[in-house]
Amino acid sequence: MTPVTAGTPLIEYPDSDGKPMADNTLQFEWIATIKGNLDLLFANDPDVFVAGDNLIYPVEGSPAICQAPDVYVAFGRKKGYRGSYKVWKEGGLFPQVIFEVLSPSNTTREMVKKRKFYDTHGAEEYYVLDPDRPRMEGYVCGAKGLERIPSLIGWKSPRLGITFAMSEDLELHYPGGSRFMTFVELGQLQKETARQLVEEKRRTGSEKQRAESEKQRAESEKQRAEKFAAKLRELGVDPDA
Repeated sequence: MTPVTAGTPLIEYPDSDGKPMADNTLQFEWIATIKGNLDLLFANDPDVFVAGDNLIYPVEGSPAICQAPDVYVAFGRKKGYRGSYKVWKEGGLFPQVIFEVLSPSNTTREMVKKRKFYDTHGAEEYYVLDPDRPRMEGYVCGAKGLERIPSLIGWKSPRLGITFAMSEDLELHYPGGSRFMTFVELGQLQKETARQLVEEKRRTGSEKQRAESEKQRAESEKQRAEKFAAKLRELGVDPDA
């Protein structure tokens, strides 16, 4: 790191590029869904940092060299809040996985420029999703840098372990097979799970109560039989005869 001496101008690395996070609600929902589900996937791993719409500065002293992916994942970096991701302050680790979600304003030239940026600075996987069409494309690090994956359908991310699929819409699947869900879908699933748990508890409680009633009834019958047998013995009658 270059030492700062008297008269040396302080280099600023802005936390924002002044551009909107998304151009429309569909793009924003996909960004939020990818980021949120990756957060869930690596929630218990303190050394996986997931971020969205966060500027990456790969070269110290060159604030003009930067890019803000829609979502990125940095393995080997601690979780926490960052204004921006400065590679030289992150152990020299450039985020390994990058996601971009296309909006109508994105041009081919712009996307080629972004891919070159990620390729130059060390991304291992790069995915571009277009929810409007829908279509998707992916690149993985090979002998010549980022190389195009022939088809993402059925592709399993080497780093993330997630799988890409296509039905009527784009789909991302957890390593276990379940689909990435929106915040609303996750909330509805949580409510349904809670309802089923309450119902199961109620059913288990009813079954337990019925079993207890049967036990008490059997015990009462046993006590009555024992009293009757005792009475017979008082009368000189053997109840077992």
